[in-house]
Amino acid sequence: MNRCSFCGRTEKNVNLLVKGLSAYICDDCIESAHDIITGTLNDHRSVKSTDAIPKLLKPNQIYEFLNQYVIGQDEAKKTLAVAVYNHYKRVFKAKKASNEVEVEKSNIIMVGETGTGKTLMARTIAKMLDVPFTIVDATVFTEAGYVGEDVESILTRLLQVADYDVKRAEKGIVFIDEIDKIARKGDNPSITRDVSGEGVQQGLLKLLEGSKVNVPPQGGRKHPEQRFIEVDTQDILFICGGAFDGIEKKIAQRLNTTTVGFKASKENEKINRNNLLQYVAPQDLKAYGLIPELIGRLPVLTYLTPLDRNALRQILTEPKNALIKQYQHLLAMDGVKLVFTNEALDFIVDKAIEYKLGARGLRSICEAVMRDLMFDAPTLKQKTIVVDDVYCQDKLNSQVMNRLKSAV
Repeated sequence: MNRCSFCGRTEKNVNLLVKGLSAYICDDCIESAHDIITGTLNDHRSVKSTDAIPKLLKPNQIYEFLNQYVIGQDEAKKTLAVAVYNHYKRVFKAKKASNEVEVEKSNIIMVGETGTGKTLMARTIAKMLDVPFTIVDATVFTEAGYVGEDVESILTRLLQVADYDVKRAEKGIVFIDEIDKIARKGDNPSITRDVSGEGVQQGLLKLLEGSKVNVPPQGGRKHPEQRFIEVDTQDILFICGGAFDGIEKKIAQRLNTTTVGFKASKENEKINRNNLLQYVAPQDLKAYGLIPELIGRLPVLTYLTPLDRNALRQILTEPKNALIKQYQHLLAMDGVKLVFTNEALDFIVDKAIEYKLGARGLRSICEAVMRDLMFDAPTLKQKTIVVDDVYCQDKLNSQVMNRLKSAV
């Protein structure tokens, strides 16, 4: 009687027995072999995809990609494009080379008012590169041993975004927001414990420079029995952003230190007093309260200029994900065409400038204008809706505007 050459069962005990040149195989063994082959191929592909070198765009291509989403901020976009290009060139190409030159990591710090596009630029870069990206708020961290989050939880979040693929997470981007909120109160070292300021800065040093860190996969203190995952931060790009409210005074103080004599006063005339952020330097960050060791690990310093009226107007309509396009897309799903008049757009921009809310303020004002319209639009028979400045002014009543004003 014929038997399966792999499991030894007879043809009476199987559904199908396939005959070869000198052997037999049953249907169960065929299925098992198929599962083994499929699993092995998937494992091989996943390893290959992790180690694969992605297509790296040139700095001018990165700059053009950022232009599709971010209005203005040319200096910051160029600085970011060069820093990101050099970083990932170092990660994917420099290590493959046989020369002895070791390229160091270039972490970035961005200084700019709230709502000028710091987070948007970092998120856009991560989208373009298709690497794990996470945003963390520096204000929630405290020094190890105190109530709050440890700095290692930054890497926990990056691991979660990368589906716990350690190799992929080690090539990701971390955006640390509100970095200015952990500045110590003055330029001088603190004589007391500053557990949520200087202590956090010191905790960040090992992450920024590049070291192997034991990361708790579910967060720090709540699960002390969990096994740690070792993550190497050598190839993780850290981008820090902060408003640094009041740093203009530090910049002005530094620029005015050499105002002695006729020549010095002539040079001072060239300084643009309306935009002092463009003269920001590492010593200004030190004067603000960042420790020198942290500043040294953030070698790329750039600034974002406050958004003027033209920039805010462009943000409403021009980028790929512009606010007005988002509302039009939402209503188009209900078969309604939404049109904003130029006067309505100007009114929204004027209110954002009036209350100094930046680009985020545009969203707050638009939500207040569109709330009733979004509520009624799905049930309206009207196929085209035109929003003008009179409608906007009516919706932004005193109660709404007072709420927006109190948020500043």
